[in-house]
Amino acid sequence: MSSSNDIVEPDFANLIRYIQESRGVDFRGYKKSSLRRRVTRRMEEVGSDSFATYHGLLEADPREFNELLNTVLINVTSFFRDEEAWTALRNEVVPAIVERSRQNNQPIRIWSIGCASGEEPFSVAMAFAEVLGVEAFCDTVKVYATDLDEEALRAARHATYTPRDVENLPPEMLERYFERSGNHFVFQRELRKCVIFGRHNVVHDAPISRIDLLVCRNLLIYLEAETQDSVLPRLHYALVDGGYMFLGKAETQLARSRLFEPVDLKHRLFRKLPQEWRRSSGGSLSLADSRQPRQPQQVKLVEAITDTAQIAYLAVGMDGRLIYANVAARRMLDVVEADIGRVFQDLSVSYRPAELRSRIDEAQRLSRSLRIEHQEYHRPPADPIRVTIEVTPLFHQDKEQFATLIAFSDTTKTYQLQQELEAAQESLETTIEELQSANEELETTNEELQSTNEELETTNEELQSTNEELETMNEELRSANEEMEGANEELRRHSIESSEYRRYAESILRSMDVGIMVVGQSMLLRSWNRWNENAWGLRSEEVVGENLLSLDIGLPMLPLRSRIQAVIGGEEAQAELRIDGLDRRGRAICCNARIFPLLYEDRQPQGAVVILEDVTEAVRNEEFAQRLGRIMGESLNEVYFLDPETLRFTLVNKGAEYKLGYATHQLLQMSLPHLMPSVPSEALRALVRPLLDGARSEVVFETKLQGRDRAYPAEICLQYFGEETPPMLLAIVHDTTEREQVGA
Repeated sequence: MSSSNDIVEPDFANLIRYIQESRGVDFRGYKKSSLRRRVTRRMEEVGSDSFATYHGLLEADPREFNELLNTVLINVTSFFRDEEAWTALRNEVVPAIVERSRQNNQPIRIWSIGCASGEEPFSVAMAFAEVLGVEAFCDTVKVYATDLDEEALRAARHATYTPRDVENLPPEMLERYFERSGNHFVFQRELRKCVIFGRHNVVHDAPISRIDLLVCRNLLIYLEAETQDSVLPRLHYALVDGGYMFLGKAETQLARSRLFEPVDLKHRLFRKLPQEWRRSSGGSLSLADSRQPRQPQQVKLVEAITDTAQIAYLAVGMDGRLIYANVAARRMLDVVEADIGRVFQDLSVSYRPAELRSRIDEAQRLSRSLRIEHQEYHRPPADPIRVTIEVTPLFHQDKEQFATLIAFSDTTKTYQLQQELEAAQESLETTIEELQSANEELETTNEELQSTNEELETTNEELQSTNEELETMNEELRSANEEMEGANEELRRHSIESSEYRRYAESILRSMDVGIMVVGQSMLLRSWNRWNENAWGLRSEEVVGENLLSLDIGLPMLPLRSRIQAVIGGEEAQAELRIDGLDRRGRAICCNARIFPLLYEDRQPQGAVVILEDVTEAVRNEEFAQRLGRIMGESLNEVYFLDPETLRFTLVNKGAEYKLGYATHQLLQMSLPHLMPSVPSEALRALVRPLLDGARSEVVFETKLQGRDRAYPAEICLQYFGEETPPMLLAIVHDTTEREQVGA
């Protein structure tokens, strides 16, 4: 039963994909059967009847992720769990690592994989601190602790545990390595600094290197066989030569591994075996006969060996042609005499049972052997077989390549035995996992029963105490009754004060000559003063509690709605707009509306205050002033605005342009004396001075103005407006050329 062949339901696959994308937990390589069983167990606990339903629950309640990951990643751990194995570690491995560190003057590096909430790496730290001492430990040892679960890592970094978590620790170790903080125990600060926690996926992330002790307990049993085969070389690489690995009691993978040797198989302690790769110089040895030349005898011996071998051999020259095929190759691969000397890539064996052309190029380029295991090869009508192929470059004694040897071995029986072994191993591991889970559940149930018994005893004591407390409460209730009477009197006094304050606030609102409306966040009216009653004809009792937008009054509400919502939503600090409407008598009214947020102590808008001011007369006056300005601008009478100090023109109307023949921009570069060349500048300023001093309100005089093309007689009336900003001198000019007189 190979996990790689399991049929995964679409809903389950979608659920796992969602978990991986949402929380970054990569479950590739984990046994699908174990993963499915763990997820199903959590689904049963929350009452979900399908993977799709549970998927929806995770999307609706992200807090469920923590419970699910605790179930799937099996964050069950304790200090010195499986005490016999830890005793073996302290007796056989820790002294050896410490001694090697002292001899080589090298630091000690430890890696705890799947550390959960930290009990395991802290157990390792205490084991080494017992041998080295705390000070030497801090100078020499570095412990790396990794896990997939961020929540578990967060708890581990705090290094804080309950009395139940540390109940299995010997009292002397608890006192030596923990500090009491309230009802919790905190791991010693100096040792804690030597333990580095981080998120790491042992299946896909690069391993930590130069490790002396690698603790990986009860993790490999949850991985598929193929994933285990890829993880073990990573762990082998992580260890220094002679480094130690400490596995869980349910893990038997290394019993058949060539990468490790057992130190204590019962307690799953293993040592790394260094892998040394050696190549021959390219020659071969044979027993020479003194009566025959050495070379012919060696050639005959090699030919006899290859012809009788059960392994099929092909040799390809450096020019890419097939130069050799033994008897087994001709029988297994259907190579005939005519194929010798042909280009290898033209033969079917170059791509069946496996593509070999690129592998030959790679072996020649890298100058090392390549191995392709258990390729399916079918020659009808025979049954399919499994073939393992080795591609090996051949060298002369001078290290120069001269050919490539391809060996085809029939490994059908080996493959079948391996598949059966892996299926049996996986079945065994699954059974062990289930037994371990059942054991954990039994332990948890036993602890819960013990806790329940303790709680019942405590409850009995509490009931006795409760009876005494009830008698005391009876006395307290009598006292409370007297206090309640006093409190009622206080409440009556507060009620009177509140009523007085409300009347005071309402009188202020009634006295203001503006409309005040207060609305809540849902646009319901909460206050409506007398100005609004007079203007719109609705009493406060009729509108308070109603939606502002539903009021049938002459004031349009739609322009107000968006600005009020913007102020309540915090998009605007305040708002102001002008609205035209009809009052209760049908009279046109123009209101200036100012909107402010209704703020309480938390400074968050709880509504809005709308202040309405009747600006009808002001608008009319403004329109009149604008109309008067337009008339003056279009009038044929000349109107000039002058700077009182320089008498330069600052503004002129169209009549001035027409009479003088200058454009506006030209006139703005000129002054009044420029148009009166016959009048001395000092005389003109003396004429204006009484206006500027306030002695006269206006000055009227006749003179002759010089335009672009002509001069003409004119009457000029000057007035000074000193209260304007800036002060302004107004000149109104009448052309008297064609002045007519009426009457005698």
